[in-house]
Amino acid sequence: MGADRAEVLVLGAGIAGCALAYHLADRGVGPVVLYDPRTPGAGATGRAAGIVTEQHWNRWDVEVTRESQAQYAEMSSRWDPSAYTVNGFVRWAHGAEALKVLDAARSRLRGWGVRADELDGAGLAARVPWGRFDDGSRGLWCPSDAVVTPSAIGEIYAEGARRAGVELHLGTPMESFARRGEAWELETGGHVLRASSAVVAAGAWSKELLRSIGHPLPLAPYRTQAAVLRPSSGPDVFPSVHDIDADVYARPEAKGRVLAGDGTRLVEVDPETFQTGADEQFVEHLADTFGRRFPGWSDAELVRAWAGVCTSTPDRRPLVGAVSGPDRLYSIVGFNGFGVMRAGGVAARLADLIASGGTRAEERLAEVRPDRFRSDHPAFSPRPGFTLDDGDDPRF
Repeated sequence: MGADRAEVLVLGAGIAGCALAYHLADRGVGPVVLYDPRTPGAGATGRAAGIVTEQHWNRWDVEVTRESQAQYAEMSSRWDPSAYTVNGFVRWAHGAEALKVLDAARSRLRGWGVRADELDGAGLAARVPWGRFDDGSRGLWCPSDAVVTPSAIGEIYAEGARRAGVELHLGTPMESFARRGEAWELETGGHVLRASSAVVAAGAWSKELLRSIGHPLPLAPYRTQAAVLRPSSGPDVFPSVHDIDADVYARPEAKGRVLAGDGTRLVEVDPETFQTGADEQFVEHLADTFGRRFPGWSDAELVRAWAGVCTSTPDRRPLVGAVSGPDRLYSIVGFNGFGVMRAGGVAARLADLIASGGTRAEERLAEVRPDRFRSDHPAFSPRPGFTLDDGDDPRF
């Protein structure tokens, strides 16, 4: 490691950590070191679906997703056009309870400036011609939503950060990380780096890392699953879709393939020991859903299936900002499975806070401050983040 001392140490080279390092350098903060014991995007980023939609449950999430999408569009246009595609997003339901929530979400989204067109069965069939919607389903269509290749976007941020002077220290196991005197010390590969500020961006590993340095936050890593399938025919680009009742999403992949999930298990797991392969029940659920809802894809071949780990919080909102102001410790964690949608916008806001502080920077992260929870917050069950309401029902 070249530098013995840094102004900011970012722990974690997923898309959020890479984006933060990039934005810190862009604001003249430095030296900045980005550290990860593995390679960029080796955790949840490399296993993420990459759907970027404004169909969220609160205005703050809509705003940061919009900011992220603008960044991804601009950066991919310069470095890798294949990493970003506007393809639209369709969600639907047919159950009476779900339809009520869908209608309320449509009104709320429009109030936040989100174009969310209502679709009846015929409209759904027009947008999703391989699907079957003769059961009274209705949906929402957002034409400006997109898909990204998360690992590619993370690499674009990492390379941009490196070009701006950020030192990337990757692939060396962490030996220790602690507060010593007036600085944070990271020891790795027999070398010690001292930094004035540290940012934990370690995804599912953040819970244990923060606990080990005496600053625990309420986080619950949980397992989610996805698969790539190859239909015998179909367009290369089509809208991303989400069947609320079946709780299955699908998005286009390269070479005419389909990436589908969700397969979430609402129990906490250890990111070091979780089962990385997909469950048989999950694969069977996908096959059943495709057979009933997507008859045009019912012959799809299973290419591969896998599991990854996301991190939940008690209120489905991330923990971003100062964990300990006097110690200059920050976090950008707990995205409830939707870090890719938020990473660019949230990282830019946190970079503003670290670079210059001020009331405006604090206000832009007020809703996700880590100190909204007590350090001794009780254990909680993970809850998926993709809901349409702001109540207690995690299905929508």
